[in-house]
Amino acid sequence: MRLTPIDANRLVKVLGLIGYFPVRQRGSHLILENQQTRKITVVPMRGKDVGVGLLGMILKEVGLSKEEYHRLLVKV
Repeated sequence: MRLTPIDANRLVKVLGLIGYFPVRQRGSHLILENQQTRKITVVPMRGKDVGVGLLGMILKEVGLSKEEYHRLLVKV
């Protein structure tokens, strides 16, 4: 399945399903952390959609495959 641009708020909800929660925000960048693995990822909250390139990098950073991402996307 192909990745498509996604609203930043919806992406944060998807990441929340796998344990990533907001810890702080600096400007337009929301920093999310997984409490178990202590991994951190950053989501830009600029009011625009997150593009496919950045989305792919975020998914790789958190260890989520495209298939898993699409399964979770249906839940939010």
